Amino acid sequence: MKHNKVGSVMTTDVVRATYGTPFKEVARLLGEHRISGLPVVDEDEKVIGVVSETDLMVRQAQTPDPYEPKKRHWPASVTRASRQRAAKAGARTAGQLMTEPPLTVHADNTIVEAARTMAQHHIERLPVLDEEHRLVGIVTRRDLLQVFLRPDADIRTEVVEEVLVRALWLPPRSIDVQVVEGVVTLSGQMERKSETEIAVSMTRQIDGVVAVVDKLTYRLDDARIQPQEQALHGVADDWLRKL
Repeated sequence: MKHNKVGSVMTTDVVRATYGTPFKEVARLLGEHRISGLPVVDEDEKVIGVVSETDLMVRQAQTPDPYEPKKRHWPASVTRASRQRAAKAGARTAGQLMTEPPLTVHADNTIVEAARTMAQHHIERLPVLDEEHRLVGIVTRRDLLQVFLRPDADIRTEVVEEVLVRALWLPPRSIDVQVVEGVVTLSGQMERKSETEIAVSMTRQIDGVVAVVDKLTYRLDDARIQPQEQALHGVADDWLRKL
């Protein structure tokens, strides 16, 4: 079973900047293409940073107002964040504005991995790299959501072929598989309890699955089998160790 890769949903026509791209050009690119951020690349097309609308706003916010009364100067904070804000206050190029190191993803990473990175770091887009770490695309939250538009029929086919037949060596019609709006219902009787757990776990990992309804039963509760006895049953043991 293979998850869809980032490369299958990414946008290959990437709006980008170089270290020396002027501040106003960065602002124009963001506005003209209606995007919230763009990668900054070096001469070898490797991503060295990312500029977002937030970076531009920080630059503007830190610019002194000539009509505002001067404030008493206090010792500057030595935190990394404060140094970055101070540097961006006078930024004139993308290289001076950008946030580094950049968060990126590879084209052969799974959609799940990309989504997890976005969720953990509260970001909306990720530059996509090839095997040589060069920029080949951009992936957004909207791109990743395409996986949930996958037809129910395609999901059902993958459950039957990849989970039941290939992983568990079962006849394709031995278990009833129904998929409605991405919700998969598994019904029927299997030989071992461990096999039902594998079927449910693997089905949850299939792209486009919203939830799994487990209506499976089993003949043998192999959770009580001693380790030396389990070797005699083997169809599910390798998968159990991976759960």
